[in-house]
Amino acid sequence: MSDTSSNSTDERIKEISSFRQALIRPELGGIVGTIAVFAFFLLFAFDSGMFNSQGVMNWSIVSAQFMIIAVGACLLMIAGEFDLSVGSMIGFAGMIIAILGVTLGYPMWLAIIITFALCVAIGALNGFIVIRTGLPSFIVTLAFLFILRGFTIFLPQTIERKTIIGGIREAAEGDPLASVFGGKIFGNVFNWMGDAGIIATFQRGTRAGDPVVDGIPMLIVWAILLVIFGHVLLTKTKFGNWIFASGGDPEAARNSGVPVNKVKMLMFMFTAFCACVFATCQVMEFGSAGADRGLLKEFEAIIAVVIGGALLTGGYGSVLGAALGALIFGVVQQGLFFAGVESSLFRVFLGVILLAAVILNTYIRRMITGER
Repeated sequence: MSDTSSNSTDERIKEISSFRQALIRPELGGIVGTIAVFAFFLLFAFDSGMFNSQGVMNWSIVSAQFMIIAVGACLLMIAGEFDLSVGSMIGFAGMIIAILGVTLGYPMWLAIIITFALCVAIGALNGFIVIRTGLPSFIVTLAFLFILRGFTIFLPQTIERKTIIGGIREAAEGDPLASVFGGKIFGNVFNWMGDAGIIATFQRGTRAGDPVVDGIPMLIVWAILLVIFGHVLLTKTKFGNWIFASGGDPEAARNSGVPVNKVKMLMFMFTAFCACVFATCQVMEFGSAGADRGLLKEFEAIIAVVIGGALLTGGYGSVLGAALGALIFGVVQQGLFFAGVESSLFRVFLGVILLAAVILNTYIRRMITGER
């Protein structure tokens, strides 16, 4: 007697088509959005210089800024929490570096280390309060948004009688750790490309013959490294599974032995770390710290993560998707300028794309869970 059941499909197993599997990939929205944005600006801004060496570097730097904070925000959101203090943390960290390194005269490497330790400690405090009190992270970090912004304004006004502190570039000159955040790499490669006529060079002045782009800023390097780290952590390690479990169903995760509280705490600390990386790169680039730095960055990071496919309810998302969301932001922000469009419309774009991403992600969540 032949066993025909082995050749038939078990009706209890619900097969998912390859098309459906592609639809529920978190990166789908980011991929589609990236293709659409590049196609648009290739059509309407190609001759404006947006895609020459300097134009590419401009939108790459802006994208890298979004990318750095989006990585931390992505992992934290997948773990089921939010951090609305990221923008204020950027301004606060930059100001602490300036006060320690310029006003108080600390070696810049020490000022940077102290600032990182302080920011990570604040991130841990955010996590501790959320875990111990059970309050929504939205409320706790909203409180720290105002606390940190207040200190960012109060401290320089009290110490320096101003809200902008300069002289960072001079104080950081020759500092080995400062160059990790404010230097450039592959300068010789760009000099060679300039001599070979591959990229544009200055035609007159003291820099005649030098390439317009003389290296890759460390800001971009940090963004790439953090994206790689976040992606590997999330998809290739047991801790990555813990992050998904902590955001998807915390109680079930605890019952399965997942240290949910530890995971959430570490994610708050990592988000603060990413904000501090952004702040350090920023002050090294500008040579100054301002009390208004980082405004609205927390919302831009969350929007980038949502565009990248993360669910607001936690338990689902992709670091690569968040990176694509950040790339979309950078390209659009600079592309509007190259296309001659009013730059204020960038905020309109943020609102529209956020709404579209949330609607798409809600549809995807219903596909995953089978809800109607």
